[in-house]
Amino acid sequence: MAHQFHPTSLREYDIRGIIGETLGDEDAYAIGRGFGTLIGRAGGGKVAVGYDGRVSSPILEAALVRGLNDAGIGAVRVGMGPTPMLYYAEAVLDVDGGIQITGSHNPANYNGFKMVFQHRPFFGDDIQKLGSMAASGDWAEGTAGNENVDIIDRYVARLLEDFDGAAYRIGWDAGNGAAGPVVEKLVKLIPGEHYTLFTDVDGNFPNHHPDPTEEKNLADLRALVADKKLDFGVAFDGDGDRIGAIDGEGRIIWGDQLLAIYAEPVLRDEPGATIIADVKASQALYDRVAELGGKPLMWKTGHSLIKSKMKETGSPLAGEMSGHVFFKHQYYGFDDALYAAVRLIRAATALGKSVTQLRGEMPPMVNTPEMRFQVDESRKFAVIGEVLDRLKAAGAQVNDTDGARVNTADGWWLLRASNTQDVLVARAEARDEAGLERLMAQIDSQLAASGLERGEQAGH
Repeated sequence: MAHQFHPTSLREYDIRGIIGETLGDEDAYAIGRGFGTLIGRAGGGKVAVGYDGRVSSPILEAALVRGLNDAGIGAVRVGMGPTPMLYYAEAVLDVDGGIQITGSHNPANYNGFKMVFQHRPFFGDDIQKLGSMAASGDWAEGTAGNENVDIIDRYVARLLEDFDGAAYRIGWDAGNGAAGPVVEKLVKLIPGEHYTLFTDVDGNFPNHHPDPTEEKNLADLRALVADKKLDFGVAFDGDGDRIGAIDGEGRIIWGDQLLAIYAEPVLRDEPGATIIADVKASQALYDRVAELGGKPLMWKTGHSLIKSKMKETGSPLAGEMSGHVFFKHQYYGFDDALYAAVRLIRAATALGKSVTQLRGEMPPMVNTPEMRFQVDESRKFAVIGEVLDRLKAAGAQVNDTDGARVNTADGWWLLRASNTQDVLVARAEARDEAGLERLMAQIDSQLAASGLERGEQAGH
């Protein structure tokens, strides 16, 4: 028995597709069967399984569990919840891996799978291996049973372990995603006054799209914070592993700015520690970490890549522009937006400043949003190679960790290839508009030299 996945569904960090077009229950079965086979070969016997609030998730979950069982692996089913709740289950229950069925912040008709193998991220070549195993029918055969474990209350209690935060007035927007029920439980246990939005799980996302890093999706939270004069607001993506935040004045606190806030109390506790951020993060963050006595480390974008780098360097804290925040300090090292929200309360308390003041003290920088340009899949990495060759020949100050990040007197610009789509991603940051224009001109001239132009922006 063999199975072919749709070529677009096996991605760098996860498996993703459009229900009924590129992803269905046969794929879910094949993922369960292949993953189960690998777990069994590594000496394991059980896998934790969770799913998000999408309409298609329960059907995929049932097929995935059947696949695990047919490979002789038991399923510990934790039910519907955010991705970090599944990561938590994998960390604390007697299991050898975990799979979350989630479409993250993709449109409602998408779904996918995020996997953990014996406490480490399962990505890249691991995912390709599931494809080749399925194609050749290289699957173990067996029988195994299932158990249901209700873990949400344990998870909420763990989020609040060591809680030492003051009472604030906070808005919470769950965006009808899988974090909603956890938010409802959390706010009853945290001191202060809390107002929640869209905590009922609805896989059609009737209020706004659950991606808190896009400004337009924060409109409801902004209105709530302004109307109730709240201290700040937090928002979550569809599966609760990415956070968005605004201060009391409605200003966005971007991923790298949140990291700058979190870094201070962490570095008080672990002086000189390495703090990791992705190549899209502001120079202001790296400077701030250094100023606080930490070691800033710029690394590749992608939650699996960052988790692996944290393990390697012993880093207590890492983050991405996209709102993934990873606390190894007092936690497990996985990206958990609900825990990040709790840590924002704790950080403001520890620093003795309001979130609005912390945001206001940040150096003003002028930057572009993340710009995305369609490029032929076969060309995207080649273009970056050409750009790097030209920059190095010209003696530019370049960091090639993930694409090309160039420092100039005006600031910096970045051009990198997306691992998940046929797009190039660009971003630039300067101290003023004139500097930003000069940086954008450099990006344009590099694209032009490779026969491309900035032109049409691709959607997410």
